[in-house]
Amino acid sequence: MYEIKLKAADGAGEFTAYVWEPKGTELAGAVVLIQEIFGVNDALRATGEELAAQGFIAVAPDLFWRQEPGVNLTDKTEAEWTRAFALMNGFNQDKGVEDLKVTLAAARELPRCNGSAGTMGFCLGGRLAVMMATRSDADLNVSYYGVGLDELADEFDNIAAPLMLHIAENDEFVPPAAQEKLLDALEDSEWVDAFIYPGAQHAFARVNGVHYDARAATIANGRTTELLAEILE
Repeated sequence: MYEIKLKAADGAGEFTAYVWEPKGTELAGAVVLIQEIFGVNDALRATGEELAAQGFIAVAPDLFWRQEPGVNLTDKTEAEWTRAFALMNGFNQDKGVEDLKVTLAAARELPRCNGSAGTMGFCLGGRLAVMMATRSDADLNVSYYGVGLDELADEFDNIAAPLMLHIAENDEFVPPAAQEKLLDALEDSEWVDAFIYPGAQHAFARVNGVHYDARAATIANGRTTELLAEILE
């Protein structure tokens, strides 16, 4: 893993992105990893390592840099949850999308990149991945248990690349009514594949998370890897 510095499009300064590359010298597709409310934490870094092991470049930008650079929290303590929610509430999602666009462009220009790049996000990052599907030229976007996705329905007509949604049936942050509204809004889209994981709770694929569900995570990650391999190679 190494770090790169990127300039924000709004001129507010520089932010860090963490990069994992596969072994060897062959060119590879890139995946912009989008953090949860816990920052670029150990769980996200483990995902970056796994993507590199699968033969992809992973690039994870520090999206909370305007508030506090280098956030690395877990879901294990009340104090960390409190801090994470405070950071989320202070986060400007539109600026976050602009930072992701900068990261996407930089990922495509990495020496090892073949020019193809997509996004993959979790929780808050899952919402931002959908916003990247509607607002960027990413080659694909993957959303794990994104929150508030039904609120983005007015943008869904802008989707013009594959978008994969992994939805937890028992997501405590996305009630059944919101899930139904989301699926209804996406019903006619040729670009979207949405999967619901029975019995799974929010963050079922978070590495070492309190709600980790090995079966759901394995199935979801397999579907994701197949899509990445199909589009980015």
